[in-house]
Amino acid sequence: MLKVLHVYKTYLPEDNTGIPTVIHSLTEGLADRGVENHVMAVYNDTAAVPTRIGRHHLHPMKASFTLASSSFSLQAARDFGRIVAPFDVVTYHFPWPFADVLYFLHGQSKPSVVVYHSDIVRQRHLLRFYRFLMDAFLKSADAIVATSPDYARTSETLCRHRSKVEVIPLGIGERRPPPPVRVEEWLRCVGSDFFLFVGSARYYKGLPFLLEAARKTGLPVVIAGAVDRSELGGIPIPSHVRLVGVVSEEDKECLLELCRAFVLPSHLRSEAFGVVLLEAARAGRPMISCEIGTGTTYINLDGETGFAVPPADPARLGEAMLRLAQDDALAARLGANARARFSLFRAETMCEAYLDLYRQVLRRHRIRDRTGG
Repeated sequence: MLKVLHVYKTYLPEDNTGIPTVIHSLTEGLADRGVENHVMAVYNDTAAVPTRIGRHHLHPMKASFTLASSSFSLQAARDFGRIVAPFDVVTYHFPWPFADVLYFLHGQSKPSVVVYHSDIVRQRHLLRFYRFLMDAFLKSADAIVATSPDYARTSETLCRHRSKVEVIPLGIGERRPPPPVRVEEWLRCVGSDFFLFVGSARYYKGLPFLLEAARKTGLPVVIAGAVDRSELGGIPIPSHVRLVGVVSEEDKECLLELCRAFVLPSHLRSEAFGVVLLEAARAGRPMISCEIGTGTTYINLDGETGFAVPPADPARLGEAMLRLAQDDALAARLGANARARFSLFRAETMCEAYLDLYRQVLRRHRIRDRTGG
């Protein structure tokens, strides 16, 4: 049985955001294909972390300190050699600079795959000091996975390591339609035909531009997620914008059922893919995103599944919202196209591609071991 270890700075149940949910989908999908999966991650309270989630095992490491939004664990530095020993392949999810350190401390003897989720965008001043270690780590990896051809083409870092880059788009499972009674409850709460945003108010999400577009157009907007009003750039929240807080997966599907379109105004390359766009496409909703050279416009094709507008431009964002609000046929056509495009982003396809990559990496290692190369 193939044994794979995934390494990242956070994971479920402490962190339910993008990369941890991708790791979860990958590990559970690979379990269906006979792979034994483990995840090593750093937690604030290891005593509260289970040893299994679904069909994969967890190795929780105690957090020692945080630097530049990145967690470090002295326990992981000490124990990684023991943990990594029984595995056939180690998958490092990038960016997490401490993973580079772990690799050079204990992981070089193992076949390695780096899943490159995003460039380092915000910590540019620290990148000058980290770049040498980062490039050495990526150069040493057996394969680097880019999550979209767009990111592989536009990332300066990936272009420096082009010969090792494979493109495997992220994928998610099929949709579970929400219970009609729950949809009806949300209908009474927020109405219908609104523009929906789901996510946290992170620096790259562009929520101030969405609020300004909503103010200019007067169109109804629902924002679901952990949003601190202090993070919204001081822009007043119009009365026709509803903040509903963090919602469950079921409630998210209810909101997708009721919305006119999905809006992801992320304006920086930290938004490397946009799994929420996949969820919108899966629900057959037209999308509005920004052209930032990442996977968002690999999912959302301008004029085909929705609109891709210039980043940080509330006027153009508002124009796209108005077009969808005023043209029922256009919204229906783009939504149907989005649902059809979702067939490219199924979890099954992603897992098969990773399994094939793991086998290739192992085969190359065996050839090198035999030839001494």
